[in-house]
Amino acid sequence: MRHYFRFAAVALAAMLVASSVNASDNELSDKEKAEGWELLFNGTDLTGWKCNNGKPIATKVDSGSLVPYKSGGYIIIHEQQFDNFVLKCDVRWEDPRCNSGIFFRVEDPKNPVHTGFEIQVMSGTEVGKHQFGAIYDLASSTENAGKKLGEWNSLEIRCYGPYINVKVNGTAVAALNCDKFDRPGICPDGQKHKFQLNGEPRAVKDFARSGYLGFQDHGHKVWYKNVKLLKLELKK
Repeated sequence: MRHYFRFAAVALAAMLVASSVNASDNELSDKEKAEGWELLFNGTDLTGWKCNNGKPIATKVDSGSLVPYKSGGYIIIHEQQFDNFVLKCDVRWEDPRCNSGIFFRVEDPKNPVHTGFEIQVMSGTEVGKHQFGAIYDLASSTENAGKKLGEWNSLEIRCYGPYINVKVNGTAVAALNCDKFDRPGICPDGQKHKFQLNGEPRAVKDFARSGYLGFQDHGHKVWYKNVKLLKLELKK
């Protein structure tokens, strides 16, 4: 009997430790709170979020998730602007044709495509500048670490000064140094990129390093949850 109670006590202690480390969906763990993480989406309503055109989001929270599909804007954005940070979120989709994206450092919400960065969110198993985890049109994914259709994927985006790094399900899949993109309309590998301003090609090194973040409605239903951000202090 003593062994039973000892085992039960150990099991209870383990459960308490686990609960302090692993939070439920759309909550911060004790460890995350201590580290300074912010929860950007509460899982129940759209507090803090709006369409990039300034309109309220037309779609409701679905199963504890943000859903940009048919939101009424090109992207749904958070009301705050961020510069240096780590962003974490989970994403899933059910359409094998899924094509969407996560935007960040968007300078002009009315023109997110040409004034911000996008991490590609899409179906498929290929790698490239337009595949899952890529920094869209700028840095190719080196590995497709996505899970099976319908399963949740974890994404992590780190922005620190000119450096952008992306992880999918814990695997580093894309990276770039903005300062190396110093030619308007041209990547360091010599390939052209799409970014323009007032009809003229842009140099990525000149992009704003602070801006809005959000999720794209590109015509396919995508679910996002556990949207968390840790602000980083840029050392001078």
